[in-house]
Amino acid sequence: MIFWRNACIAWALFVASAAQAANVGAASVALPVLVPQRVAPDIYFIQGKAGVASRENHGFNSNAGFVVTHDGVVVIDALGTTVLGNAMVAAIRKITDKPIRKVIVTHYHADHVYGLQAFKEAGAEIWSHVAAREYLNGGEGAARLLQRRIDLAPWVDEATKLIPADVWIEGNQSFKLGGTQFDIVYLGPAHSPEDIIIVVGKSGVLFTGDILFTGRIPFVGKADSKRWLQTFSKLIDLKPHTMITGHGPPSRNPAADFALTRDYLIFIRQSMGRAVEDFVAFDEAYAKTDWSRFAKVPAFEAANRINAYGTYLLMEKESLSKK
Repeated sequence: MIFWRNACIAWALFVASAAQAANVGAASVALPVLVPQRVAPDIYFIQGKAGVASRENHGFNSNAGFVVTHDGVVVIDALGTTVLGNAMVAAIRKITDKPIRKVIVTHYHADHVYGLQAFKEAGAEIWSHVAAREYLNGGEGAARLLQRRIDLAPWVDEATKLIPADVWIEGNQSFKLGGTQFDIVYLGPAHSPEDIIIVVGKSGVLFTGDILFTGRIPFVGKADSKRWLQTFSKLIDLKPHTMITGHGPPSRNPAADFALTRDYLIFIRQSMGRAVEDFVAFDEAYAKTDWSRFAKVPAFEAANRINAYGTYLLMEKESLSKK
């Protein structure tokens, strides 16, 4: 009994020591220098690194952007760590000293929202679609944060919090700031239940969030890939000049750049759909599928099996709904 009590005390001290070390590590993380790219007058974006979020890339794998107006700055997405959020605020300050008024969140996935703390501290108001409440309140958001605190320490740590929106959007919404028109269009559920895009005035610039990935395999997970495919024609109908995607470089040829995401979604639906129809177990179906067409695309190794399994379950659900 004494041994067990001493062992428990030793374990508690070890956990406390580890937590303290993690906090020290996070506090000592140097602020990276982010370099915004100008895509149109007063419109900028910051491009994350290829692949999935990892310790090696410090959780920096997603894009974010901002628009400078006469009366302040509107930010689109907030990057994947508080450190990156603070670095983005610093990058904006090098371009303008106008107040950061709003942050519009295209969807509440971890790599786009953990930087929100920095923008709240800067006085910004956060906007997102009301469908994101399910992620925040249903346990999925908390579970992902716990996972990221392990996988992305010290970049994501105990001080990282999930920040809810101040303004919940239902459907489409438009507003003006400093003479610039912002049109928020709800296209979910697609990549996520709350997917929104942002059209910036007459600039021809459109922020797509993760409805479009350029240069890498998309993260599908539990997405409604059938509806996701249907959104592509809606985006093309808007005739954007430049699309700032959730991951990868800007798209200036929408029809061509949709090809990778579209073709991948079609392929994975067809291959997993056939397996479901033929009553083939997932592991067997995955092993028999020829993935060579996509195997060399960035993020394939990290995302493809998860995508395939989520799609397999989706195709089972779609199959049952037809009966």
